Amino acid sequence: MTDANRFELYAFWRTSATYRVRVAFNLKGVVPQERFVNVDAAEHRSPAFLALNPMGGLPTLVDHGADAGAAGSTIPLTQSLAILEFLDETYPQPPLLPADTHGRARVRSLAALLAADTHPLITPRVRKYLTGQAGFDDAAWRAWQNHWFSTGLQALEQRLAQEPGTGAFCHGDAPTTADICLASILVVMRVFKIQVEGIPTVERIMARCEALEAFARAAPQLQAGAPAP
Repeated sequence: MTDANRFELYAFWRTSATYRVRVAFNLKGVVPQERFVNVDAAEHRSPAFLALNPMGGLPTLVDHGADAGAAGSTIPLTQSLAILEFLDETYPQPPLLPADTHGRARVRSLAALLAADTHPLITPRVRKYLTGQAGFDDAAWRAWQNHWFSTGLQALEQRLAQEPGTGAFCHGDAPTTADICLASILVVMRVFKIQVEGIPTVERIMARCEALEAFARAAPQLQAGAPAP
């Protein structure tokens, strides 16, 4: 393990985006100092946290490395996909993106399908608006979750099953950013007790991911603040 005191990761046990960054840190062999932010108690909306991240989003990463200060980049890093690429550039091994341009584009496309087209529709701020302003009850909110999880994962299944780049993982035979994003959706679905049918390729790849220690150690239920089983 390296750079044990370099990074502060503001995190919450349940968030899909925080899970992505935890997996990436685990794959890189780097341990950040986690700062627990209780979303259920609205700590992400506190003035102190909003000073770090005006969007109030998690994760938020602060880099205390020597080169960070010299470059003026001690400004917190936000958005999980941006943080994943930052970590991949800072710690190139093992790589989270393929070496070839088309492969990198495909992995980024698969990752965006999940992290940009699917996950944002089921976040707490969306639920707060729909239940507080749009008249959604619990049943309507659950139907909303089921619809968007299913839409995203069934589209992913079609691509993974048909495209030749798929291997043991989403792209080839080593985990990439796409696998991190895939796993981040499925682990949160389990928290919400939601299932999507007809996604055998997705489920096969998820099983491969969870067989890796880097993914297993990032499981939401193992994190600080998670409810007791």
